[in-house]
Amino acid sequence: MYKHFFKRVIDFTIALVALLVIWPILLIIYIWLTIANKGAGALFYQERPGLHGKIFKVIKFKTMTDERDAEGKLLPDADRLTKVGGFVRSTSIDELPQLINVLKGDMALIGPRPLLVRYLPWYTEEESHRHDVRPGISGYAQSHGRNTVTWDEKLAMDIWYVNHVSLKTDLCIIFKTIKSVLLRESVEVSGVEALDVCRKKEGRKI
Repeated sequence: MYKHFFKRVIDFTIALVALLVIWPILLIIYIWLTIANKGAGALFYQERPGLHGKIFKVIKFKTMTDERDAEGKLLPDADRLTKVGGFVRSTSIDELPQLINVLKGDMALIGPRPLLVRYLPWYTEEESHRHDVRPGISGYAQSHGRNTVTWDEKLAMDIWYVNHVSLKTDLCIIFKTIKSVLLRESVEVSGVEALDVCRKKEGRKI
């Protein structure tokens, strides 16, 4: 009952209340990033697979400029990441606009993180079941190591969550996530090798 009804009701209610409370902060961050990103905008939209693999656009605060070199190519991420963007990313504030995705029903507060669309062919049959539930702003894998675990371990944790969805599990993940953010534990970093790149190196085929 929780997985198929109450979870969605609770997610919607919490997301709505949270947005009503923190919208002044989000507005300040929006203006701050608009200035810092030198015309690149303050929001970042990207297609991700959601429930049952349905594609939706995830919303995040944009932490980098769109600066390019003389040939018109984007500069490396490290060169485009602003000081403001670095702060927003390290504190996970960049994830807060996804509360809008929760209201729309694209995402849940807790669930497997929505990954890139190009990863879809690289999941094993078992790993593809991560899409049996709505993706989350945070998830079991993110509260147990984030980028300090391998892709195989991370995806295995996603499947564990899918098979053990409960209010108790979600509450535990929320508390662990808050702790990780406050203590800056295992903060997500750029430059982590992509899933498809890793699996090609392992000799796996689509």
